[in-house]
Amino acid sequence: MCDATLAFIKRCNVLSAIIEMADFHEQRACIKFCFKLGKTATECYEMLKTAFGEQAMGHSQTFQWFSQFKAGKTSIDDDEHSGRPVSSSMPEMIENVHQVICEESRRTIDEVSMLVGNSHETCHNILTEDLKMRCVTSKFVPRLLSVDQKQQ
Repeated sequence: MCDATLAFIKRCNVLSAIIEMADFHEQRACIKFCFKLGKTATECYEMLKTAFGEQAMGHSQTFQWFSQFKAGKTSIDDDEHSGRPVSSSMPEMIENVHQVICEESRRTIDEVSMLVGNSHETCHNILTEDLKMRCVTSKFVPRLLSVDQKQQ
């Protein structure tokens, strides 16, 4: 596939994820509404299935949100998630990965991740997306840009 096609597919996937996220937000509002009307979680779930069809939230997720509203939660927004800090792909980390690869380009992603103290997936993303490198016979090299990409 050409780069333009891949970029289009990526944009479509992002758009569908945003639309799906909006649907879940809307469904949470419906769950809160049902709770305030005094409906049971089962009645609420059945109403969601009727209204949203195949796009409806799952049974356990619906019951989980219903329980949270019952426990006093008022917001329909997701709570903040704990996880890896945003700094894992900050410019300093990208530079560290770049230096490690420049020192020895035949290092594996696991070796790079151990040396910089980051996850395998994050190092892979830094190498392929941020540094625009790809693996050629176990050696990371910069990707050659097409004429269209150079003009952008």
